[in-house]
Order: sequence, then structure tokens, then C-alpha cells
Amino acid sequence: MYTKTKREVIHQCSCHSERMLTKASALITTKWLHNVLKSGVPKDFKDIRILDSTFHLPSSKRNARLEYEEKHIPGASFFDIDECCDDSSPYGHMLPDMKHFERYAGNLGIDVSTHVIVYDNSVNYGFFSAPRVWWMFRVFGHDMVSVLDGGFTKWCSEGLPTTSEVVHVPKTIFNGLYHPHLVKSYEDIAKNLKDNSFQLMDARGEGRFMGIKPEPREGIEPGHIPGSKNLCYQNIVDKERGVILDVKELKKLFNETGVDLSKPLVSTCGSGVSACCTTFAAYVCGKEDVSVYDGSWTEWYQRSTPDMRFCPSDKKQST
Repeated sequence: MYTKTKREVIHQCSCHSERMLTKASALITTKWLHNVLKSGVPKDFKDIRILDSTFHLPSSKRNARLEYEEKHIPGASFFDIDECCDDSSPYGHMLPDMKHFERYAGNLGIDVSTHVIVYDNSVNYGFFSAPRVWWMFRVFGHDMVSVLDGGFTKWCSEGLPTTSEVVHVPKTIFNGLYHPHLVKSYEDIAKNLKDNSFQLMDARGEGRFMGIKPEPREGIEPGHIPGSKNLCYQNIVDKERGVILDVKELKKLFNETGVDLSKPLVSTCGSGVSACCTTFAAYVCGKEDVSVYDGSWTEWYQRSTPDMRFCPSDKKQST
């Protein structure tokens, strides 16, 4: 997990006055984006960058980058969460340090005035990994970021244009501003087991949460962190339309899960990807301060002791 250095504290203070204190709508529609591509960037934004942020679980046997090269939204660049990550971590695609993220975003032609639009090619659920990239930009101080509602699946189902042409955009300078309150560590979660200072919601499916269906990563047994609530990321999407539920339905879903949006909240999952989906859903409901446990269950399972987790396999091994 990323912890800012003294140099970065000084750096972010020096560039804070230059930062545009603007936000973009969390959700944009396929119709809106199509109109932008037809008529040009709206005057409200200096620039727009579209990012294909597709990531597939290891068990899927799919290659997100190759799929991007074969077909994507015109003008889109590829954002690889397995490249823009902490290479020194033993856990996959953990948050990079700010210098790494600044370089990666700058190489994609993104600066503090850019409106970033992220989407992914999740076939069944509207989106899966795009909210992870949305969250990463927010962690590093960039609120001009939106998720394409319905993702690439909806875009294609509407017969909207696609291309195999890979764009090469001019590099620029991205100045980050780290927001530590949006990230939680293993130590934070362990401390919370004792003081219960925030709610924890787990975005995995019920089977993995309850320890009765396998995890997609070798060596990781299913189960959950004690006290966490299970709100599967797939449930925040209208299955028929392939778009996120409306605010009223989302709030009902949080309430039925036992999650109180008026209180501190942290999201977790298997490796920090789908946790950003439920974080995004809470944001759409007006709760903008949800943190993500970056290491999630993969880290927790490997670092915790059996008394710190609900994991049926532990009981089997002890008998």
C-alpha cells in the first residue's frame, strides 16, 4: 500500500494553488459520450481523455490489452492497472506511489484540467474495473473523472462506433495531490477489529464471502473479515439495462445490506478492484468519503491469523 514521502508532501503543497478545484459528473451516458465524439469536446472542459480500463480476473483466461487493440471506443487509450501499480508489493495491482501515478497519467496526456472518462469491457455487469481507475484518480487528487454507465458492452449493444486504431497522445505533466483518507491498510483494518470505528463492506459474491466457493487466486481460501457486510458489486447494476441502479434503489440496497451511509465506511473485496464498484455506488448516493482497503481479502488472508478471519478452511485444517 502507498504511503506518501516527505518529498511528496512538499511537492503537493507547492502545486496545490495551481489545482483546478472542479468535479465531473460521476456517471456519463453512452449518448453523451457519443455526442462528444461527433461534435467535439464541450466548452466546459479543456480536454477529454477516454481510458479503456479493462481488467479480467486470472481465471477468465482473457487478455484485456489484446481485446483493446482489437476493438475500443475511438480515441481511447489503454489504462493497465497491472502496470500502474506498486511493483514492490507481493499483492497484485496495489496502489502505486504518487510519482509513478503522475508519470503514468502524464504519459496518457492527462493533466489537472483533463476530464478523464473510464470504461471497461465487463460483459455481464456493466462495469468491473473502471471504478478502480476512477478511485485511483481521486486518491491522487483528480476529481475530473467519470465512469461510462454500462461500459463497453452497452456502447457496442447500441451500435456505436468502435475502432482498432491506437491513438498516440502528447505527453504532459500531471501533478498529484494525495488523499490518504480514501485508502486503508492492513493495520487500519486490524485496528478496526478492536475499536470498530468504521463499517466494512465486502464486494465479492456471497459464496466467496461465506467461504463456500473458491477464490480466483491460487493459495487463497475464501471467507471474510469478521464484522463485514456482504454487498456484491454485481447487485448495484440493473441486469436488464446493464447500467447502475438509480440512487433510490442503491440506497435501498445499502440499507438492506445493513450499511449506514451516514457513518464511516470502508470497502473491500478480493484484491481491491470490485471494492471500488461499491465505493462508486456510495459516491453516486452522495457519500464521497468511502475508503478502499487496497490489499483486501488477498492480503488479509495471507497476513492474518485464523482468529482474525471467518474462513471455513481454517476449521478443516485444525481438525
